[in-house]
Amino acid sequence: MEDKNFVFGLHSTIEAINAGKEIDRILIRKGLQGELYMELMKLIRQFEIPFQQVPVERIDRVTRKNHQGVVTFISPIAYQPITEIIPMIFEQGKNPLILVLDRITDVRNFGAIARSAEVAGVDAILIPEKGAAQINADAIKTSSGALLTIPVCREKNLINAVRFLQNSGLKVIAASEKGDKNYFSCDMTVPLAIVMGSEETGIDTAILKIADEWTKIPQLGIIQSLNVSVAAGILMFEAVRQRILIC
Repeated sequence: MEDKNFVFGLHSTIEAINAGKEIDRILIRKGLQGELYMELMKLIRQFEIPFQQVPVERIDRVTRKNHQGVVTFISPIAYQPITEIIPMIFEQGKNPLILVLDRITDVRNFGAIARSAEVAGVDAILIPEKGAAQINADAIKTSSGALLTIPVCREKNLINAVRFLQNSGLKVIAASEKGDKNYFSCDMTVPLAIVMGSEETGIDTAILKIADEWTKIPQLGIIQSLNVSVAAGILMFEAVRQRILIC
Protein backbone atom coordinates (compact mmCIF):
# COMPACT_ATOMS: atom_id res chain seq x y z
CA MET A 1 0.00 0.00 0.00
CA GLU A 2 2.79 2.42 -0.84
CA ASP A 3 3.37 5.00 -3.53
CA LYS A 4 6.46 7.08 -4.25
CA ASN A 5 5.61 9.82 -1.78
CA PHE A 6 2.96 8.50 0.56
CA VAL A 7 1.43 5.54 2.30
CA PHE A 8 -2.24 5.28 3.25
CA GLY A 9 -4.18 3.46 5.93
CA LEU A 10 -3.75 3.17 9.68
CA HIS A 11 -1.66 -0.02 9.62
CA SER A 12 0.67 1.25 6.90
CA THR A 13 1.21 4.56 8.67
CA ILE A 14 1.97 2.90 12.01
CA GLU A 15 4.38 0.53 10.28
CA ALA A 16 6.10 3.42 8.50
CA ILE A 17 6.63 5.28 11.79
CA ASN A 18 7.89 2.18 13.60
CA ALA A 19 10.24 1.46 10.68
CA GLY A 20 11.90 4.84 11.22
CA LYS A 21 10.69 6.43 7.99
CA GLU A 22 11.15 10.20 7.79
CA ILE A 23 7.57 11.46 7.95
CA ASP A 24 6.82 14.76 6.28
CA ARG A 25 3.23 15.05 7.55
CA ILE A 26 0.11 13.01 8.18
CA LEU A 27 -3.44 13.85 7.11
CA ILE A 28 -6.12 12.40 9.37
CA ARG A 29 -9.84 12.48 8.70
CA LYS A 30 -11.77 14.58 11.20
CA GLY A 31 -13.74 12.46 13.63
CA LEU A 32 -11.60 9.34 13.20
CA GLN A 33 -11.73 7.03 16.23
CA GLY A 34 -10.80 3.54 17.37
CA GLU A 35 -7.87 1.64 18.88
CA LEU A 36 -5.58 1.96 15.86
CA TYR A 37 -6.29 5.66 15.72
CA MET A 38 -5.32 5.99 19.39
CA GLU A 39 -2.14 4.00 18.75
CA LEU A 40 -1.30 6.29 15.83
CA MET A 41 -1.85 9.44 17.88
CA LYS A 42 0.39 8.08 20.61
CA LEU A 43 3.18 7.62 18.06
CA ILE A 44 2.55 11.07 16.60
CA ARG A 45 2.96 12.63 20.03
CA GLN A 46 5.97 10.49 20.87
CA PHE A 47 7.89 11.40 17.72
CA GLU A 48 6.43 14.92 17.37
CA ILE A 49 5.23 14.23 13.83
CA PRO A 50 3.39 17.06 12.02
CA PHE A 51 -0.25 16.18 11.33
CA GLN A 52 -3.49 17.81 10.24
CA GLN A 53 -7.09 16.77 10.86
CA VAL A 54 -8.91 17.44 7.60
CA PRO A 55 -12.22 16.69 5.84
CA VAL A 56 -12.30 13.35 4.07
CA GLU A 57 -12.52 15.16 0.72
CA ARG A 58 -8.97 16.43 1.23
CA ILE A 59 -7.71 12.86 1.63
CA ASP A 60 -9.77 11.64 -1.31
CA ARG A 61 -7.88 14.11 -3.50
CA VAL A 62 -4.67 12.27 -2.66
CA THR A 63 -5.98 8.73 -3.13
CA ARG A 64 -9.32 7.05 -3.73
CA LYS A 65 -8.11 3.73 -2.39
CA ASN A 66 -9.06 2.34 1.03
CA HIS A 67 -7.16 4.98 3.02
CA GLN A 68 -9.16 4.45 6.26
CA GLY A 69 -9.02 8.20 6.81
CA VAL A 70 -5.21 8.45 6.93
CA VAL A 71 -2.61 9.48 4.37
CA THR A 72 1.05 9.82 5.34
CA PHE A 73 3.59 11.67 3.24
CA ILE A 74 7.09 10.20 3.39
CA SER A 75 10.04 12.54 3.00
CA PRO A 76 12.77 11.37 0.60
CA ILE A 77 15.37 13.12 2.74
CA ALA A 78 16.42 12.97 6.37
CA TYR A 79 16.00 16.28 8.17
CA GLN A 80 18.87 17.41 10.37
CA PRO A 81 18.69 19.52 13.56
CA ILE A 82 20.11 23.02 13.14
CA THR A 83 21.59 22.73 16.64
CA GLU A 84 23.93 20.02 15.33
CA ILE A 85 24.64 21.56 11.93
CA ILE A 86 25.98 24.93 13.14
CA PRO A 87 28.65 23.55 15.53
CA MET A 88 29.72 21.14 12.80
CA ILE A 89 30.20 24.00 10.31
CA PHE A 90 32.36 25.94 12.78
CA GLU A 91 34.36 22.82 13.66
CA GLN A 92 35.15 22.41 9.96
CA GLY A 93 36.62 25.92 9.96
CA LYS A 94 33.96 27.24 7.60
CA ASN A 95 32.24 30.62 7.55
CA PRO A 96 28.55 29.68 7.87
CA LEU A 97 26.03 30.69 5.24
CA ILE A 98 22.50 29.55 6.12
CA LEU A 99 19.33 30.12 4.14
CA VAL A 100 16.10 30.46 6.15
CA LEU A 101 12.89 29.93 4.17
CA ASP A 102 9.86 31.22 6.06
CA ARG A 103 6.71 29.58 4.65
CA ILE A 104 7.88 29.06 1.08
CA THR A 105 5.09 26.70 0.01
CA ASP A 106 5.53 26.40 -3.75
CA VAL A 107 7.35 23.13 -4.44
CA ARG A 108 9.08 24.34 -7.60
CA ASN A 109 10.21 27.60 -6.06
CA PHE A 110 11.60 25.60 -3.15
CA GLY A 111 13.45 23.26 -5.49
CA ALA A 112 14.85 26.13 -7.55
CA ILE A 113 16.06 27.90 -4.40
CA ALA A 114 17.75 24.71 -3.19
CA ARG A 115 19.51 24.34 -6.55
CA SER A 116 20.92 27.88 -6.32
CA ALA A 117 21.81 27.35 -2.66
CA GLU A 118 23.87 24.27 -3.43
CA VAL A 119 25.75 26.08 -6.21
CA ALA A 120 26.38 29.04 -3.88
CA GLY A 121 27.82 26.76 -1.20
CA VAL A 122 25.06 27.36 1.33
CA ASP A 123 25.70 25.15 4.36
CA ALA A 124 22.06 24.38 5.22
CA ILE A 125 18.47 25.36 4.52
CA LEU A 126 16.26 26.03 7.54
CA ILE A 127 12.48 25.64 7.22
CA PRO A 128 9.50 25.59 9.61
CA GLU A 129 7.71 22.36 10.42
CA LYS A 130 4.39 23.83 9.29
CA GLY A 131 3.79 25.92 6.21
CA ALA A 132 6.78 24.76 4.18
CA ALA A 133 6.73 23.15 0.74
CA GLN A 134 6.62 19.38 0.76
CA ILE A 135 9.94 17.89 -0.25
CA ASN A 136 8.78 15.41 -2.85
CA ALA A 137 9.87 14.11 -6.24
CA ASP A 138 8.96 17.40 -7.95
CA ALA A 139 11.00 19.44 -5.48
CA ILE A 140 14.01 17.16 -5.86
CA LYS A 141 13.74 17.21 -9.66
CA THR A 142 13.50 21.02 -9.74
CA SER A 143 16.51 21.21 -7.44
CA SER A 144 18.51 19.00 -9.86
CA GLY A 145 19.17 16.71 -6.90
CA ALA A 146 20.49 19.48 -4.64
CA LEU A 147 17.98 18.55 -1.94
CA LEU A 148 19.65 15.16 -1.69
CA THR A 149 23.00 16.77 -0.84
CA ILE A 150 22.39 20.01 1.04
CA PRO A 151 21.30 19.64 4.69
CA VAL A 152 17.68 20.65 5.33
CA CYS A 153 16.75 21.52 8.90
CA ARG A 154 13.06 21.47 9.78
CA GLU A 155 12.30 23.14 13.10
CA LYS A 156 9.05 23.28 15.06
CA ASN A 157 9.63 26.88 16.15
CA LEU A 158 11.37 28.90 13.44
CA ILE A 159 11.70 31.98 15.67
CA ASN A 160 13.61 30.02 18.30
CA ALA A 161 15.77 28.51 15.56
CA VAL A 162 16.63 31.99 14.26
CA ARG A 163 17.49 33.09 17.80
CA PHE A 164 19.76 30.04 18.06
CA LEU A 165 21.58 31.18 14.92
CA GLN A 166 22.10 34.62 16.44
CA ASN A 167 23.32 33.16 19.73
CA SER A 168 25.74 31.06 17.71
CA GLY A 169 27.30 34.19 16.22
CA LEU A 170 25.44 34.49 12.92
CA LYS A 171 24.09 37.78 11.62
CA VAL A 172 20.49 37.46 10.44
CA ILE A 173 19.54 39.49 7.37
CA ALA A 174 15.85 39.59 6.41
CA ALA A 175 14.91 40.25 2.79
CA SER A 176 12.04 42.75 2.78
CA GLU A 177 10.82 45.49 0.46
CA LYS A 178 10.71 47.62 3.63
CA GLY A 179 14.45 47.18 4.11
CA ASP A 180 16.48 50.33 4.75
CA LYS A 181 19.60 48.94 3.05
CA ASN A 182 20.19 47.77 -0.48
CA TYR A 183 21.51 44.21 -0.44
CA PHE A 184 24.95 45.18 -1.78
CA SER A 185 25.42 47.53 1.20
CA CYS A 186 25.12 44.70 3.73
CA ASP A 187 28.21 43.00 5.07
CA MET A 188 27.81 39.36 4.07
CA THR A 189 31.38 38.30 4.81
CA VAL A 190 30.51 37.44 8.42
CA PRO A 191 28.76 34.24 9.59
CA LEU A 192 25.37 34.80 8.03
CA ALA A 193 21.76 33.68 7.77
CA ILE A 194 19.60 35.09 4.96
CA VAL A 195 15.83 34.97 5.56
CA MET A 196 13.41 34.80 2.62
CA GLY A 197 9.67 34.98 3.14
CA SER A 198 6.48 33.85 1.50
CA GLU A 199 5.57 35.62 -1.73
CA GLU A 200 2.08 36.17 -0.35
CA THR A 201 2.79 37.43 3.17
CA GLY A 202 6.55 37.94 3.36
CA ILE A 203 8.58 37.18 6.46
CA ASP A 204 6.77 36.60 9.74
CA THR A 205 6.63 39.82 11.77
CA ALA A 206 8.15 38.10 14.81
CA ILE A 207 11.22 37.13 12.76
CA LEU A 208 11.49 40.62 11.26
CA LYS A 209 11.55 42.06 14.78
CA ILE A 210 14.58 40.03 15.82
CA ALA A 211 16.50 40.22 12.53
CA ASP A 212 19.77 42.15 12.70
CA GLU A 213 19.18 43.90 9.38
CA TRP A 214 16.45 44.30 6.77
CA THR A 215 17.64 44.46 3.19
CA LYS A 216 15.98 45.06 -0.15
CA ILE A 217 16.71 44.51 -3.82
CA PRO A 218 16.31 47.75 -5.82
CA GLN A 219 13.52 47.39 -8.37
CA LEU A 220 13.19 49.89 -11.19
CA GLY A 221 10.42 48.31 -13.24
CA ILE A 222 6.67 48.69 -13.05
CA ILE A 223 5.82 45.24 -11.63
CA GLN A 224 7.89 45.79 -8.46
CA SER A 225 7.97 42.10 -7.64
CA LEU A 226 10.60 39.39 -7.98
CA ASN A 227 9.97 35.67 -7.82
CA VAL A 228 11.28 34.48 -4.45
CA SER A 229 13.68 31.99 -6.04
CA VAL A 230 15.22 34.79 -8.15
CA ALA A 231 15.46 37.10 -5.13
CA ALA A 232 17.07 34.36 -3.04
CA GLY A 233 19.62 33.73 -5.80
CA ILE A 234 20.55 37.41 -5.96
CA LEU A 235 21.20 37.58 -2.22
CA MET A 236 23.07 34.28 -1.98
CA PHE A 237 25.42 35.16 -4.80
CA GLU A 238 26.05 38.61 -3.35
CA ALA A 239 27.33 36.77 -0.29
CA VAL A 240 29.48 34.62 -2.58
CA ARG A 241 30.83 37.73 -4.35
CA GLN A 242 31.75 39.48 -1.10
CA ARG A 243 33.41 36.41 0.36
CA ILE A 244 35.47 35.80 -2.75
CA LEU A 245 36.71 39.41 -2.68
CA ILE A 246 38.15 39.06 0.83
CA CYS A 247 39.93 35.76 0.10
